[in-house]
Amino acid sequence: MSDQINLSRRAALAGAAALPLAAATTGTARAEAPMQGVGMSPFNRVKVGGFEVTTLLAGTRAVEGPHNIFGLNVDADTFAEVSAEANLPTDVSQFFFTPTVVNTGSELVLFDTGLSAAGTTSALEAAGYTADQVDAVVITHMHGDHIGGMTTEDGAATYTNARLVTGRAEFDAWATADNDNFKAKIEPFADQFTFLEDGGDVSSGLTAMAAFGHTPGHMTYMVEDGGTQLVIGADFANHYVWSLAHPDWEVKFDMDKAAAAATRRRILDMMATDKTAFVGYHMPWPGIGYVEKRGDGFAYAPHSYQLML
Repeated sequence: MSDQINLSRRAALAGAAALPLAAATTGTARAEAPMQGVGMSPFNRVKVGGFEVTTLLAGTRAVEGPHNIFGLNVDADTFAEVSAEANLPTDVSQFFFTPTVVNTGSELVLFDTGLSAAGTTSALEAAGYTADQVDAVVITHMHGDHIGGMTTEDGAATYTNARLVTGRAEFDAWATADNDNFKAKIEPFADQFTFLEDGGDVSSGLTAMAAFGHTPGHMTYMVEDGGTQLVIGADFANHYVWSLAHPDWEVKFDMDKAAAAATRRRILDMMATDKTAFVGYHMPWPGIGYVEKRGDGFAYAPHSYQLML
């Protein structure tokens, strides 16, 4: 009996091995599946205590010449060496644009509006929300990729039912500048804004923290509920290696480069010490991670499932 079983197994294996050849000769092979291109989910949701925190992929693009943006105060060899250690190309980088929406149970609060209304509302809808459900829009700072979605293409307000919140120092700085983005996206709604200082509350559990340097009044925000914390970091660090890991490297978009570097070190040290997660507006999608101390700098540790449990 055992010989018959072994013979049957050999016959089955031989038959299976012949199938691809048979299919090819009889013309029944499957057509090749079409290439779909690189893809990512449009949203990612975690929880902070009883709050739900959803990052929104409002846009992503490749940008050439990253050393023209990051590490302006280091030479090409240093930039190349650090990049190689992190397995990063030096000719191009990928930028991510990640607004965040926090559902506190009583309010739906959107932090930053992305490059455009269409990009952010599309991700918002994929996450199960609509623009008219947003109760508050918080602007961390007024660079174009954070305020671009304040209005639709026809200039109308995107979030018609939302109160508007930003830092007082940030608003005042841009109000005296001759800036087209501010004039188009913020100025028409100036009388609708309420203003926060360091330590002010958007609502219970959402607290402003001054992080000046990237812009004159750049703010980060602490999300806290049920003993769990998460920092909405905005642009205090713009890249997980070329900025976060090397906080003293100068970044093109930092308006006060010395103040921005000092802010990075302070916030990174706080988050590494307290083991607090953060959302970085330009961190690799889905934009949530932790900070670890590493020599004189820091290292980025992507979130896995800590805030899913």
